[in-house]
Amino acid sequence: MNEEHILRIQAIAEAALLAAGKPLSLEQLRELFTEDERPARQVMEHVLVQLEAACEGRGFELKKVASGYRLQVREEFAPWVGRLFEEKPQRYSRALLETLALIAYRQPITRGEIEDIRGVTVSSNIIRTLLEREWVRVVGHRDVPGRPAMYATTKQFLDYFNLTGLDQLPPLSEIRDLEEIGREIERNMQGEIEFESPETSSQETLH
Repeated sequence: MNEEHILRIQAIAEAALLAAGKPLSLEQLRELFTEDERPARQVMEHVLVQLEAACEGRGFELKKVASGYRLQVREEFAPWVGRLFEEKPQRYSRALLETLALIAYRQPITRGEIEDIRGVTVSSNIIRTLLEREWVRVVGHRDVPGRPAMYATTKQFLDYFNLTGLDQLPPLSEIRDLEEIGREIERNMQGEIEFESPETSSQETLH
């Protein structure tokens, strides 16, 4: 496969990633092509490496997350790009961030277990918001009286926080308390601006 063909595949992949508004897996990118022109996995991986290198020094980057690859604004430019949006999203509450942190680090975990650790009641609105954002999901029920739901994080959670896996979370040994975990999560949330359609832009109100 000559260099001209490689550059053509790279341009198609770049266009698709710009248009998608969400991460695309390696297989999804390969499926853009008809069967007789579909590049091998190794070729597509090479194309993505080249595309990543082509983004160096530019205002956006190719980022690999749990669901695949996406083009997004570099974090260092988020303060300027964020001024494009008139409506500023509200900040998540500390209680929500602490609840999300506990689910991320202790999953699977029940609402009662979260309350035991935090020492306060977990609002139904917090659990509903996390479920609606698709950051957490019910993965089963604890085999105790009442069979409470057990919660765990999702691929969408990993995607939003620019992670490919839970092993990229800061080690608990390096974090002193829940409040610090919440601050770490909040830092990862800042500057999350993707190339996406207006309907799914960062103007969305946060609860």
